[in-house]
This record gives sequence, structure tokens and C-alpha cells, in this order.
Amino acid sequence: MSPSSLSTAGVLLITVPGVAYGGVTLLSFLMKNVPGYLDNPVRRGLWRAGHAHAGVLVLFALVAMLYVDQSGLPDALRAVTRTLIVAAPILMPLGFFLSVVRPRDTKPSKLIYLTVAGGVCLAAGTLMLGIGLFL
Repeated sequence: MSPSSLSTAGVLLITVPGVAYGGVTLLSFLMKNVPGYLDNPVRRGLWRAGHAHAGVLVLFALVAMLYVDQSGLPDALRAVTRTLIVAAPILMPLGFFLSVVRPRDTKPSKLIYLTVAGGVCLAAGTLMLGIGLFL
């Protein structure tokens, strides 16, 4: 594995306890009947989606780092691919969480567009990686 991919994987692995802490936090909201969570279906749904996307996308990005080094992409495009793939587990959950920060929010704010940006990064990064694996 290249030093760049190893560094990126290291950063991703460091985020895993944060994702686990988020899961514990959501569980405590359920157990303690925290106002603004159980009684707000929009917030509850978006926070669950944010937590789920964070976990899945961090794991996906870790696996993708192995393939980036095997691709036939030039070094500069490998760096762009790494960046795009790692941006998704950052941007998408942020959009889900930050769009309904206040317990009384019943509809997402414009920060929900961070999820779109994360999706675009994920699509572009995986498309580049897929093409690079054919080179």
C-alpha cells in the first residue's frame, strides 16, 4: 500500500471511534427519551441516516484505498480519487446532522445539500477508481 493510502486509511480508522460514539449517543437519546429526538421524526430519521452513512462510507473508503493503489491512474488522479472517496463519509453525515441541529427543526435547512455534495464526491471518486482499474 502506498504511503498516501496508508495515511488516509489511518485517518479513516481514527474516525471509527467517533462513529461508535455517535451510535451510543443515539442509543442514549432513545433510552432517556430526549426531547427533540423521539418526538421529532424528521430529526430522528436524518440523524439515523447520518450515523448509518458515516459507518458504511468509512468502511467503503477503507476498502477503496486498497484499490486506488492498484489502479492505472496517474499519481495526481489517484490523489484526487482518494480525496473524493474520503470526502463522502465527511460531507454526507454532516449534511444529515447539521440540517436539523435544533431539536425543534421539523424540516432540513439548506445544509442538507452537503449530502448532495458528498454523493457527488462519492460518485465521481468511485467512477474514477472504476475506470482506473481498467487501465
